[in-house]
Amino acid sequence: MLSTAKYKTLDAERIRQDFPILKRKVNNVPLIYFDNGATSQKPEQVINAITTYYQNFNANIHRGVHALSREATEAFEQARKTIADYFNVQNDQQLIFTAGTTDSLNIIAGGLGRSILKPGDEILLSSYEHHSNILPWQIWAEDHQGVIKAIPLKKNQSLDYDKIEDLITTKTKLISITHVSNTLGLVTDLEKIKEIAKKHNLIVVVDGAQSVPHMKVDLKELDVDFFVCSAHKMYGPTGTGLLYMSEKWLKKLPVSKPGGGTIKTVSFSKAEYAEGALRFEPGTPNIEGVIGFAEAVKYIQKIGIDSIHHHESELVNYAQDKLTQIPEVEVYGLSSEKAGVISFNVKKQHPFDVGTLLDKFGIAVRTGHHCTQPLMEILGVPGTVRISFGMYNTKAEVDFFIEKLRKTISMLQ
Repeated sequence: MLSTAKYKTLDAERIRQDFPILKRKVNNVPLIYFDNGATSQKPEQVINAITTYYQNFNANIHRGVHALSREATEAFEQARKTIADYFNVQNDQQLIFTAGTTDSLNIIAGGLGRSILKPGDEILLSSYEHHSNILPWQIWAEDHQGVIKAIPLKKNQSLDYDKIEDLITTKTKLISITHVSNTLGLVTDLEKIKEIAKKHNLIVVVDGAQSVPHMKVDLKELDVDFFVCSAHKMYGPTGTGLLYMSEKWLKKLPVSKPGGGTIKTVSFSKAEYAEGALRFEPGTPNIEGVIGFAEAVKYIQKIGIDSIHHHESELVNYAQDKLTQIPEVEVYGLSSEKAGVISFNVKKQHPFDVGTLLDKFGIAVRTGHHCTQPLMEILGVPGTVRISFGMYNTKAEVDFFIEKLRKTISMLQ
């Protein structure tokens, strides 16, 4: 989906110099990293920010009066402000740091399950959801006789928005949906989702794990109840994520993960919880991860998210066009409006075998069901080969991949 916003042409070769791992070889050939949908690589700026924290002011935050603790706390809270500014959130307390997208979704499901959702209520998901956006709701449904309904797909694997209204009843309470399919790369039309949700007074939860690396996300403009994402998919550290909630839910959502730091006072009979983000951040957080997350955001801002989006969109369309010219290849979710991801199979071949042979040429791809087994059942396949791009990938890498994919196909026949 090529943005109409102004952007500077991205210099991928220059950017690659900032990513140390891209200098290494795999199986004696230069690494081609096409597994960004699983996790992106990290620039030196992020790595250095984490190292600096450990070398200079490693300490626990918020409750220490000594110098190191004050410095660590300041860096942590400044990171919150940096990330809030990036996502256009005026009240940085609406951003809660978590262990990642999966953790964030569990916090939401745990909180809503304690107070808002009632036995027999219904939840809408898409048919291409990641397991992380299925399992928490499934657990709640099993314990409370709830019902999960899946929005069906059209023949081209895009969502059938016209069928959503047919699934909604008086018991439907929320829609929890991915912004971008991690398997297909297709972008969900959130404006349509929000329009339907508003009409039926439904809570909207958005999984942005696969959208934030590839496109601009303005949370003020998006205006949903909850939005979640992970740092490690946007060039930041693993084990760090974000949970955004609207002002209403910041005060209303019950705590589902209590612990030190989330409270004002505690006795053996009751506890009074803190206000704002701290209420949802128990224990010692991933301090260095949050600092690294903010540094990753700064790096993206330096390059320009519109430039990244345009560059990756060109790569997707270029690679998709090349793949469709190979008779033995079937591409899923064909579209000119994708966000960094292509899934395909070589006909009559298992995706694992294809991925294993591509690795021999130094090409890292993801194979399997990509934590979307319900989607695989719809497609009628055990899994797919997935290539996913980052800002540092190039058309030359795509050409090499296509060449070696053709060789892989001939080896498998």
